[in-house]
Amino acid sequence: MAGVTSETVETDAGTARVTWHRATGKARLVLAVGHGAGGGIEARDLRALAAVLPAHGVTVALVEQPWRVAGRKVAPAPRTLDAGWRGIWPALTAPGLPVVSGGRSAGARVACRTATELGAHAVLALGFPLHPPGRPDRSRAGELLGTGVPTLVVQGGNDPFGRPGEFPEGPYELVEVPHGDHGFAVPKRAALTQDEAVALITGAVVRWTGSLG
Repeated sequence: MAGVTSETVETDAGTARVTWHRATGKARLVLAVGHGAGGGIEARDLRALAAVLPAHGVTVALVEQPWRVAGRKVAPAPRTLDAGWRGIWPALTAPGLPVVSGGRSAGARVACRTATELGAHAVLALGFPLHPPGRPDRSRAGELLGTGVPTLVVQGGNDPFGRPGEFPEGPYELVEVPHGDHGFAVPKRAALTQDEAVALITGAVVRWTGSLG
């Protein structure tokens, strides 16, 4: 596929991998997105962003954490995920462009926790796990509220890790994917199709990245 390259990066947490989907014209941003604890960069939202954003001047870097590259099935502790992300960061900034730090689920938490420290231009949180399912008392809202940079949350309307109405007021934008679950899957009986749900996600990110200075 034209414009797609892959590289491995050594980090304190092990060997990570970055798959670059380069902007088709003049690039103005890098959008780096990490996967969740239960899957990899094959997630529907990450694949869709890599397919759509390059035509809008955004180079998309799909980041695989070392535990995933090593073939392990269970994600390590948050501090290890953060260490992996820190180790990948120099490769993400190498093109010399502002970097939007992003991820889905656990990857979104990593992006939020490290944004200020790493100098991220903005944060994209896909399916932010506001709390474990059924445990709203164990809120992770502090991570989201502490990014210190422009932040977009894209959340499924039926996400058991946090429905849009559960999110606190804060200095971020939230876009709801109606009927979507934690992976943005929508039921067949829903008012919008799966393709429409994915298009809603990519459209929101295209608009938001276009608004970033």
